[in-house]
Amino acid sequence: MKSYSESYKAAGVDITAGYKAVELMKAHIARTMTSGSASDIGGFGGLFELDLTGIEKPVLVSGTDGVGTKLKMAFLMDKHDTVGIDCVAMCVNDIICCGAKPLFFLDYIACGKNEPEKIASIVSGVAEGCVQSGAALIGGETAEMPGFYPVDEYDLAGFSVGVVDKSKVLNNKSIKPGDIVIALPSSGVHSNGFSLVRKIFDVENADLKSPVAELSGKSIGETLLTPTKIYVKPMLALFDKITVKGVSHITGGGFYENIPRSIPKGLGAKIEKSAVKVLPIFDLLAKTGNIPERDMFNTYNMGVGMSVVVDKNDADTALSILRANGEDAYIIGEIVSSDDGVIIC
Repeated sequence: MKSYSESYKAAGVDITAGYKAVELMKAHIARTMTSGSASDIGGFGGLFELDLTGIEKPVLVSGTDGVGTKLKMAFLMDKHDTVGIDCVAMCVNDIICCGAKPLFFLDYIACGKNEPEKIASIVSGVAEGCVQSGAALIGGETAEMPGFYPVDEYDLAGFSVGVVDKSKVLNNKSIKPGDIVIALPSSGVHSNGFSLVRKIFDVENADLKSPVAELSGKSIGETLLTPTKIYVKPMLALFDKITVKGVSHITGGGFYENIPRSIPKGLGAKIEKSAVKVLPIFDLLAKTGNIPERDMFNTYNMGVGMSVVVDKNDADTALSILRANGEDAYIIGEIVSSDDGVIIC
C-alpha cells in the first residue's frame, strides 16, 4: 500500500508530493549516470563503484557548498533550472583545484512546500552541472520544512567526491618567481557576493527583466542568474599534458583571498590590472554601488573564474590546450617574491 498520512499533510508536509518529485527528476538523473553508478535513486545510500585502473595510490577529494543568496534571484525571477548548475560548480571547481576528477555528487534541497515540478526543475540544473563535470548524481534529499522556510522558498546545497593519484595531487612547492598566471574567464558573478549585489541593485524593488544597455541588452535578472562556469573538463585535459603548479577557484573573497591559497608563503601573484577582461556586470556593480576598485577585486571574480600557475616555458602550451577545450584563457600576471599574496597593478 502506498505510504500516506493525512495528519502529516495537515501539518504541512505532503509525502505524496515527495514521491511525485522523485518520479519527475528521474529522467534528469539518468543523464548523469557514469560507469561507476551502482544504485538507483530511492535507497538509503548512494553507491558508486570505484575504478582505480591506472591509479597507484588513490586519494579521495571532497567538496561541499551551497548556492547562497543567489537563490533570492531565482525566487524573484521564478526561474529554478540553473541554480543547480551553480551548486555543482561550487563543489567540483574546488575539487579540480587539487588535481582530482569528480566522481559523484549528492544534493540537498530544503523547502517550505514541496512543489514537485519546481523541485524537478532544480534537479534538472543539478543534473546539467553533473553532466558538464562528468560526475554521477547518485543521491540526494528533499526536506519539506513548513514554518521554517516560506512556502515559495528553498535552500540548495551539495556534496561531491573526486579521486586523484597521490603522485598527481597538485603541489605548489615548485612555484617560483617568473612562473606565469593564466586566467580562465568566468561566466559572470558566479555564486558569490550576492548579498552585496542585492543591496546595490535593490533587487526586491528593481526592474529585473528589462534589457540594460550596459549588459548588451540582457536584463539584470538574466545576467545575475547566469550559472557558474564549470572548469573540470578543460582542467583535466590540461593536467594530462603539462605540469600545473597551482590552481585557484576565484570565489568569495575575490583575487585577494583566493589566489594566495595556491601560492607558497614568500611568493605572490603580480596581476596586471589592464590585462584582466572585466565583465560589464562588474563595471555596472561598481558604478551603481560606488564600490571602490579594491573592494571589487576583494569580493568578486571580476571576470576570472579560475587562475592557473604554470612554468613560463609551458605557458603557450597551456593556453593552446585550454583554448582547444573551449576556454578563452589568457595571461594576467606572474609570480614574484613577495609576502603580499596578490599585487594588482
